[in-house]
Amino acid sequence: SPQVIEDQVTYPLVSNLQGIPKIKNIRATSMFGMSFVYIIFNDDVDVYWARTRVLERLNYAQRLLPQGITPSLGPDGTGVGHIFWYTLKAKDMDLGEQRALQDWYIKFALQTVNGVAEVASFGGFEKQYQLVVDPIKLQYYKVSLMDVMNKVKANNNDVGGRKFEMADMAYIIRGLGYVKSKEDLESIAIANNNGIPVRVKDIARVQMGGDLRLGIFDRNGEGEAVGGIVVMRYGENANNVIQAVKQKIKEVQKGLPEGVTFHYDYDRSVLIEEAIESVRGTLIEELITVSIVVILFLFHWRSALIILIQLPISVAIGFILLQAFGISSNIMSLTGIALAIGVVVDDSIVMVENSYRHISEAQEASDAALPEDKNIDSK
Repeated sequence: SPQVIEDQVTYPLVSNLQGIPKIKNIRATSMFGMSFVYIIFNDDVDVYWARTRVLERLNYAQRLLPQGITPSLGPDGTGVGHIFWYTLKAKDMDLGEQRALQDWYIKFALQTVNGVAEVASFGGFEKQYQLVVDPIKLQYYKVSLMDVMNKVKANNNDVGGRKFEMADMAYIIRGLGYVKSKEDLESIAIANNNGIPVRVKDIARVQMGGDLRLGIFDRNGEGEAVGGIVVMRYGENANNVIQAVKQKIKEVQKGLPEGVTFHYDYDRSVLIEEAIESVRGTLIEELITVSIVVILFLFHWRSALIILIQLPISVAIGFILLQAFGISSNIMSLTGIALAIGVVVDDSIVMVENSYRHISEAQEASDAALPEDKNIDSK
């Protein structure tokens, strides 16, 4: 229950994480079977330094938690790191098979893409072997439920032995015990009844089923679906990462069973490209409008040409500096350039008017001095 999670998991974690330096505050949420702890650092803290400090504390705090509970650190992404969502379309495959395909093939392939911090799976059923125990048979064979759990856990394992030599040959002894089928699980011995082994199949029914779920994923009212969320690593370019993920999906598609395809449910690159294209179009319209206004109001082609030449040069220099410092052409940078056009035009007009004022003053001084020179020469 949430209260047990709060007392035995959340509280020990929060109390041991409070000593980390440069922390603003710590927030925690306890739910049924889950605990989330959010640590907010100061803005100037390096994200990987912070993750290292948290991992150090988690290693110590794990000893205070109940057995079987292992705290893990989230991906090195941000709150807006969910850049790409996809689902699988497979009419002839059940949700359990789709989830297995997502967890054991697609997810691992997409996590190799540069810039991807995590691929989170959602939907479907996580396949597992389930034992439906008959309590009457447990009582008949005098076996407890804990005995069944311990025996199944102990027999689902591989063990290694030492080697022995025989006839100038070395042999390595191994004990193979991993459960690979329902039959292997049914054959595990639980107890001994008068010299006769009591196996799992004698007291329980083994079946393949899905793990307990706290929710479902429905795609546009069409029914349940299985898919994944691509989380971008901190500091990466979202558009470049999405393009790399799409390229990887094309490679993964070749190895999928027949009839299984990808469906893109959320693609942030579409929003990015449309926003940049909109700002880019506005920038071009602004350049044309400013050029027409300058030509009409100055009504002097040489002055207008001097001002208009500075516009493309200033924009080009801006993009060169963006490229030099590794800054992408995003909405913020393009909007900044668009707003700066007005300042560039104002400065250019002031400079041109100031130049003409100085030229006019120099011309007036020259005209005023010219008659005096003539008078001096005539004398």
